[in-house]
Amino acid sequence: MFKDERRCRVWDETRQLDLRAFVKFLTPSLFGKAAQAAGVRLRSNPLNWANMVWLGIAAALHTAESFCSLLVLTFQLLENVQGWSRTPLGRRCRKRRRGKKRSQSKHDPHGHGGLLVTEEAFVEARKRMPIQFWMWLLLLLGEQFQSQHPKYAKWKGFRLLAMDGTELALQRDARLAKHFGTSRNGKRRRRPQARMLMLAFPLARVPWRYELAPRSCHEQTMAARLLTGLAARDLVLMDRGFWSFGLFWTIQRQQAFFGIRLRRGVKMKCVQTLGRGDSIMRWKPAKQSKQRCRWKEFPDVPKSLDLRVIRYQVRGFRPSAVVTNVLDPKRISADDWVRLATQDEAGRTLEPGLYHRRWEIETLFCELKVRQGMKKLRSRTPEGIGFEVAGHVLLYLLTRWLIVEAAEKHGIEPLRISFTNASRELEHMRVALLTASPEHVACVLLPRLCQRIAAHVVPSRPGRHYPRPADKYKQKKYRQAAKTVTYKT
Repeated sequence: MFKDERRCRVWDETRQLDLRAFVKFLTPSLFGKAAQAAGVRLRSNPLNWANMVWLGIAAALHTAESFCSLLVLTFQLLENVQGWSRTPLGRRCRKRRRGKKRSQSKHDPHGHGGLLVTEEAFVEARKRMPIQFWMWLLLLLGEQFQSQHPKYAKWKGFRLLAMDGTELALQRDARLAKHFGTSRNGKRRRRPQARMLMLAFPLARVPWRYELAPRSCHEQTMAARLLTGLAARDLVLMDRGFWSFGLFWTIQRQQAFFGIRLRRGVKMKCVQTLGRGDSIMRWKPAKQSKQRCRWKEFPDVPKSLDLRVIRYQVRGFRPSAVVTNVLDPKRISADDWVRLATQDEAGRTLEPGLYHRRWEIETLFCELKVRQGMKKLRSRTPEGIGFEVAGHVLLYLLTRWLIVEAAEKHGIEPLRISFTNASRELEHMRVALLTASPEHVACVLLPRLCQRIAAHVVPSRPGRHYPRPADKYKQKKYRQAAKTVTYKT
C-alpha cells in the first residue's frame, strides 16, 4: 500500500479524537506488543493496523453508518466546529487539499483531495488485516484488566471464567451462506448464520477470548480450541450443552477446574458421600459411546473421571445438580455453589452461588447483540464480518472497563451499573471529546463521564423471577380455553 507521511500524521492525530475515553487503554505500546505477538508489522500508512482498530470501534459505535461514511465522519465533524480551520491541524488539512486539487486524477490512490482514503483502499486493508492481531490485542487487554482489577477476575483464589456460545444472523448473501452456512429452519431463502463462542470474566462481564466459526462447526470442537492454554487454578463455568468427557479432561489436564450442570441420562457410580446431596461420583462412559469415540485418538485420556455432584432443588423449580472436579468441599462448599441471591433479616443482600454467576455471560450476549447492536451486522463478506465482530467485542470490553473504573471510584458494584445508559453517556460526550483540548479532557471531561456512568445504578432485586414468554402465552391460552368449556348438568 502507498505511503504518505503527511496523511499518516493527520490520521494519527484525528482518528481517535472522538474516542479519547479509550486512549488510555489502547496505547501505542499495546499495539506494538500485539503486532509482535501476532508476527505482523505495523505499517506506516493511514490504514495501518492501529487505525484499522479505531475504525473497527467506530463501526461498532455507528451501526447505521456505512464504512465509506465512517472514513470521513471524524473529518466532517471537525470541519463543522467553529474556528477549526485556524487550528494547526486544520491549516495542515486545508493546505493538503489545496495542493492536490490541481493534480487530482480519477486514478489517484490517495483519494479525494489527497487527504482521505478511498473505500477500495479500506476494503483491501481489511482483507489483509490478520485476525491474530485482534486476538492478541484482546488477550493483552485482558491481562492488563486482571492486573489492575484482580478482585473482578478472581474468586477465592480461582480465576473465574464463564463460557457460552451464540449464533449471529448475517445478511442474505451467497458469499456468507457459502462460508458460514445457513439456518436449518425458515421458509424460502435460509438466512446465513455464524457461530460464536466466548470466554469472559463473569464478575465484571468483560470478554477475554472468543472464536467465530461457520455454523457447521460444533460448539464442543470450538470449546476444545478455546480452552487450550488455560492456567492452573482457572475455574470455568459452562452450560450442560458442553457436557463432554474430552472437554473435562482437557480442562483437568491443565490443572484447571470446571463447573457444569448434570446432563440427563448420565450414569455414575457413587464413590464417597460428603454430605446431604453432596457426593463424589465416578463417571465411566461406555466403550461405544460418542463421548469415548470422539476422544479415543488421544492416548492419555483416562477411562473414568471422579466428579463431585451437588444436588439441590429450589422451591418452585425442578431438581437440578452441579458437577465439578473441585472435589474438596473445604475449598468450595456446596452452599457456595448453589446459594441463591436473597436478603437477610438485617436487609443485607447475600450474593448468589458460584454456578449462578454463569448467567452473567448470557447477559453479556444480550448487551453485546441487542443493546450495542452486534445483531445488525452489515458486511457481506467473511472478512468484513470478522472485522465488525472484532470491533464490537473490543468496544464492549472497553466500555465495561470504563464501567468498572467508575464503579470503583464511587463504591458501586460494576454489575449494578446500566450498560445501556453507559453507552448513551459515551455517545453524548463524543462531540465534546472531539473538540476539547487534552488538558480539558483529562481534568474535566473524563472524570465527569465516570460520574455520569456511575449515576445509572440498576436496583438490586434478589429473588425475583421472570417467567418465559412461552409460559405466559400458554397460561393465557389455557385461561381462554377454560372460559369456553361448558359443563353438562
